[in-house]
Amino acid sequence: MSLKHHTIAGLFTLSTLVPAVASAGDADAGKAKAAVCAACHGKDGIATIPGYPNLAGQNEQYLVSALKAYKNKQRSGGQSTVMQGQAMGLSEDDIANLAAFYASLPAGGQ
Repeated sequence: MSLKHHTIAGLFTLSTLVPAVASAGDADAGKAKAAVCAACHGKDGIATIPGYPNLAGQNEQYLVSALKAYKNKQRSGGQSTVMQGQAMGLSEDDIANLAAFYASLPAGGQ
């Protein structure tokens, strides 16, 4: 096999692993953890404060990335100081679970 074929075979193998990683969170555990989020983002993930983002139906991996960026102080502007403080207390599992919970909600609310 040529290097090109090994590369293609490796990429194919890697791509089959991505779906297993993409939904690693537990939505039920995320729901239990989401009470503090509800103050701004709403009980059903629809923001209660104008200008705050809706989280319901958001892409799970985007939410994971966003929460990690807040936790690592890589996001600034807007309400980033508030979100950085909230994210600081979250474990990797908490982040995955919250992301799974909000991604599982209907985007238009309940």
